[in-house]
Parts: sequence; C-alpha cells; structure tokens
Amino acid sequence: MKISIIKIGGNVIDFPEKLDEFLKLFSKFPGHKILVHGGGIMASRFGESLGVMPEMVDGRRITDKDTLDVVTMVYAGLINKQIVAKLQALKVNSIGMTGADGNLIRSIKRPVKDIDYGFVGDIKEVNTKLIDHLLKGDLLPVVNAITHDQKGQLLNTNADSIASALATSLAADHQVNLYFCFNKSGVLIDEKNENSIIPLINEDIYQELKKENVIHSGMIPKLDNAFEALMKGVNHVWIGKAENLLLATKGKLSGTTIERHRYDLY
Repeated sequence: MKISIIKIGGNVIDFPEKLDEFLKLFSKFPGHKILVHGGGIMASRFGESLGVMPEMVDGRRITDKDTLDVVTMVYAGLINKQIVAKLQALKVNSIGMTGADGNLIRSIKRPVKDIDYGFVGDIKEVNTKLIDHLLKGDLLPVVNAITHDQKGQLLNTNADSIASALATSLAADHQVNLYFCFNKSGVLIDEKNENSIIPLINEDIYQELKKENVIHSGMIPKLDNAFEALMKGVNHVWIGKAENLLLATKGKLSGTTIERHRYDLY
C-alpha cells in the first residue's frame, strides 16, 4: 500500500480561510493518507487567555499540568473535531484520534536531563495494525499531538515527531511518503527571502547550516525528524507550503526535498 502522511501546523490551523483552502486541496490528494496536526499558535493564545503562559526551548513546549490541560483541550478537542467536521463536509470520511484512541501511539514521559520538559512524550510504539484497518476501511485518520503512556497519563508530543513515527512504523510494510507543511516555501538560506529555497538538502548540508545558524529553532526538530524517517525506510520527505502540496506530488519544483545521500547542490 502507498501511504502519504501530511503534517500541518498553526500557520494553517490558526486561520479559518487557510484551513478551508488546505482541506479542499488535501481532499484531492491521491491515494491513502493520514493527516497529522499540531496547533501550537492557538494553544498558546488560549493558554494566555487562561493565564497559562507558553514556555519554549529549541522550538519545543515546556508542558506543566496546566499547559497539558490546555493543549489537550485545543489539539484533541477544538482543532481536531473542526478538521474532521470540515473533511466530512468535503465527503472525506475521517476519524479524529489522539495517541490514546485505539492505543494508536504509546509514549513515555521524557526523562529529565538538562531540561525538564514536563508532561512531554517520547514515542515508543505505533499501532500500525490499527492504521492498516482504518485505511483499508476507507477511513482517513486525523491524528493530533497528544499521546499516552498506557498508564492513564496523556502526554504532549511534538506533531512532527508523530508524523515521523507514523511514517517510519508504516514503512516496514508500505511505501510511505512524508510531507511537512509549514509557513515557508521550504528550507531557506535567508528566512526573510522566500526565493532562497534550498531545493534539496542532505545531512552534511544540514549540519553545516546549523553551525552557521541559518537553520535554528523550530526547523531543527523538523529536519531531525525528516532524516530519522529516511534512515528508517521512509521513501520520500518534503517540506514546503501547504498550498504547494499537490505540486510536490506531481514532481514539480516546489519546497525542499530531504535526501540521505550527498549532492553538491548548495
């Protein structure tokens, strides 16, 4: 089975018109697919309104108990069910899921080392049999950024990591492509210049750009997940704007393709 996993974030979710346009495009995306979403912008806004101020380290959210309550309400409730309802209106039969639903994704609470991330989950296991069952039944999973530890504790888990974990787990038995949609045209040399796209990036280039501080903050976990996915058998990883998603499936130059091998294109 060929499966595409598409991850979207707050740059789409936080704007109703953008979300509507993306879901129309996504509904036309060919083949079996899974949608993974975060929603950090909206979670931060809701949290601030409740006096729960966001705290980020290297693009990752520190999650105390109050923050966990907020992100669970926003990711698993408001955002997830809005997306499912909109997809149903587009005649796409979808099902909204946390990692706890059907024991889809089991995580452990991240051990405290230099930083205590709180109730943040590191993924340990994906229930691929459940995904197979849903896809074969023509159900489209819409997976949000909440997992569980199978001991009753919900955990906030990076949505890029969830997309990557789903992709790598399914890659053992299927041909899997992974698409990260975010607010830039791709990986950029100059984040202020949308035309400075690096069309193809490998790990050597990535490490060099990190040293030069060209790549930083939230892009680091995104690319870390991309390379890990390729190392574990994922066929193809793409990063770019949501509106260019269909172009990427047609082989047209858009966004950044992530490769394991060395090419001197930069």
